[in-house]
Amino acid sequence: MRSSWSEICAIKNLSYSDIKGPLFLMLCIGCAFAITVIKYITSLGQCKLQYCWEDEDEEYCPRVPERWFGRTLMAVTIEELYRNYGILADAKPEDLSQHKDAYQVILDGVKGGPKEKRLAAQFIPKFFSSFPELADAAINAQLDLCEDEDVSIRRQAIKELPRFAAGENIVRVADILTQLLQTEDSAEFNQVNTALVSIFKMDAKATLGGLFSQILQGEDIVRERAIKFLSIKLKTMPEDAMTKEVEDYIFTETKKVLEDVTGEEFVLLMRILMVLKGLQTMSGRQQLVELVVEQAFLEQALNPADPDTVDRLLQCTRQALPLFSKNVHSTRFVTYFCDHVLPNLSSLTSPVAELDIQLEVLKLLAEMSPFCGDMEKVETNLTMLFEKLLEFMPLPPEAEGENGENTLSDEPKLQFSYVECLLFSFHQLGKKLPDFLIDKINAERLKDFKIRLQYFARGLQVYIRQLRVALQGKTGDALKTEENKIKVVALKITNNINVLIKDLFHNPPSYKSTVTLSWKPVQKAEAVALKRPSGEDMGAGSTMKKQLSPPLPRRDARQIYNPPSGKYSATIGNFSNEQRGGFRGGRGRGFGGRGRGRIY
Repeated sequence: MRSSWSEICAIKNLSYSDIKGPLFLMLCIGCAFAITVIKYITSLGQCKLQYCWEDEDEEYCPRVPERWFGRTLMAVTIEELYRNYGILADAKPEDLSQHKDAYQVILDGVKGGPKEKRLAAQFIPKFFSSFPELADAAINAQLDLCEDEDVSIRRQAIKELPRFAAGENIVRVADILTQLLQTEDSAEFNQVNTALVSIFKMDAKATLGGLFSQILQGEDIVRERAIKFLSIKLKTMPEDAMTKEVEDYIFTETKKVLEDVTGEEFVLLMRILMVLKGLQTMSGRQQLVELVVEQAFLEQALNPADPDTVDRLLQCTRQALPLFSKNVHSTRFVTYFCDHVLPNLSSLTSPVAELDIQLEVLKLLAEMSPFCGDMEKVETNLTMLFEKLLEFMPLPPEAEGENGENTLSDEPKLQFSYVECLLFSFHQLGKKLPDFLIDKINAERLKDFKIRLQYFARGLQVYIRQLRVALQGKTGDALKTEENKIKVVALKITNNINVLIKDLFHNPPSYKSTVTLSWKPVQKAEAVALKRPSGEDMGAGSTMKKQLSPPLPRRDARQIYNPPSGKYSATIGNFSNEQRGGFRGGRGRGFGGRGRGRIY
């Protein structure tokens, strides 16, 4: 049982007066201890709070609408913002750091209403450099405004972001701006572009660091727009910003990106590299060719049934074409086409439904052939071209009607566009082995080849005459109609073939004539469709007989008769070095485990 105080006192023979003093003393000590504990806990809370506001670590200490322990955060008013701005504006530069509280009030303005936010967006960057200890808090505050729901506030905040780009902050600001490229608001997007260009002029390499960081690790939409930004804006940057160090950095980082790209990205990245001065030299262009060779997988056999593989080869070849010259050779590409593409020409799977894949491949080969260097297998490659040429150059038909007239239903179709490409490629590579048609082809095959050539040549003359008549007298807008455009290009095709056939009929065959491929840009001096045909162009009548005629076949040989009505492709003028589609199925070399989410 519990004993009362009186019982305890009786037992101990103590009076109440004897214990009153000690009890009061104990009570005082207890109160003092409690007060001390409360103060200690409060100080701990204030320390932790101060750490939270300065460190801005959202996971450990998220931002809160009120400050604890006597530091209540009330909504900052317009008047308070102006008053504290005045304090900072009136202070001497060397005394600004003493007004940290005033700057903190301005930072708190991001939690206010629309008007307060717009003022904060302007005031925060103005005094940013004077408070390095609040740099993170200031950037985060401005970043909050860049993500505000009000688009006018976002634009104001983005406009001011370049003012934070100093020293180590440039990379961070560039990274933030790159992520902001994903906006769907056109005015805001233009503001981001302007801001990026602005900081690029301050420090090109640091800005590129932020851009490439997002290209390599950012979201797909950010990566795509960052690459497009560089492909468009890089060529407009001032020369003093594009130093050798900057160009070397771009080349190094772009090589990393090329390890995992889509077809569209590959084209854009090649555009970026082609504007670099250091890569416009012979050695620079050779480096670019090596990059394209890696992407083209020329060490692997071609799978003609896989549209992605075919597409990759086409796109890489298109990007390599502008780089080739008499000193930067196309030998590896030409060899690959002769070894792997021509044998599978008829079985190639087009990556784009409306694309004539066979004609596209032959055009690429023709464009590359003038820049081919020494080849290990010249005879083998010429033989492949020769065999493929025979496929597209028909023999004259043997059948005749009852009255000795042509049987039109049996007339072969002359595929002028294909033959132009193959003849041109054969003519270019033939220069490397001029005696190919004399020593490497037996007499019977050579005779057969010349019969085909003559039959084709006579068909050409019909078309040349018809086309010139159709275009005679047409000028200006009349030549710009779709029908006449096709006729102009068709005339170029037939003239080119005519010139090349004449060379091959020389004894021995000649490879000296020069022609411009029909799909190449028309030179200003050319008025091919308007001039009267010369004897050389027409090649008809006595000129045809004298210059283009081997001995006519004997009576028991195949009878050459009136040439057929041939066809030329309606897409003959549509060739372009641009891509048609992408490296489908992902980024070509597989997907890298790139990070996701905001990484400001």
